[in-house]
Amino acid sequence: MKILISNDDGIVANGIRALTEALSKENDVYVIAPDRERSAAGHSLTLHTPLRVEELDPKFGAKRNWVTTGTPGDCVKIGLSAILGPDEKPDLVISGINHGPNLGADILYSGTVSCALEGAMLGYPAIATSLAGLTCELENFKFAAEFMAKFVKKIKDVNLPPKCILNINFPSLSGEDVNGVAITRLGTRMFTSDYDKRLDPRGKTYYWLAGQLIQYDENDGTDINALRMNKISITPITFEMTQENIMPELENAFCKDGSCDWF
Repeated sequence: MKILISNDDGIVANGIRALTEALSKENDVYVIAPDRERSAAGHSLTLHTPLRVEELDPKFGAKRNWVTTGTPGDCVKIGLSAILGPDEKPDLVISGINHGPNLGADILYSGTVSCALEGAMLGYPAIATSLAGLTCELENFKFAAEFMAKFVKKIKDVNLPPKCILNINFPSLSGEDVNGVAITRLGTRMFTSDYDKRLDPRGKTYYWLAGQLIQYDENDGTDINALRMNKISITPITFEMTQENIMPELENAFCKDGSCDWF
């Protein structure tokens, strides 16, 4: 299998290194990643400055490696559209392994998830992977990377629909302490949106985001609680945002009897 890997933590991050090392043992892996950390970049693209790309010597088992000055979305978009040759186009796009979780509504800010969504937007099966821990040593990512090496063999048995990616979050635990896998839906929020209002040494006001952890029913079926139960969370998500169930009501309110010229 040919796999394109990217991330938002940068080309030298331990998460992408562990993932590359694990997947390259049985797959042709290509890596295109930002030249620095671009966490919480969301699904932004570079439009008003040149996007520079440099090929590096292959490392960590990858067949080819590139670094870009762009965002996570840039990496996947330019990789699939301009860098990879016809015989290098991937069977699968994987983003990560991110340093920190991507759960619930936080995926809207996530560069990691945006990498995978960009792959899906261009018609490729895609997965976002994240480790829910604060420690970022290479060893911390080994279990998640080994899981992904096994998981990609099974993904061929899944008819992943167009516009859909899998968002996978791992508890920061050794394999023997993980309580299995949960197929989940997105939670809402992990933290409240509280801000501390403070004064700097010069008397100027500033704000510091300082939310509190939200409590949930342990059996609510969300990605957030799966991680709290020490399970690997797998959530199918899509960039198809049309809220179809309200369309008839809007039609009735604004275009009743086929007439939309009331304005």
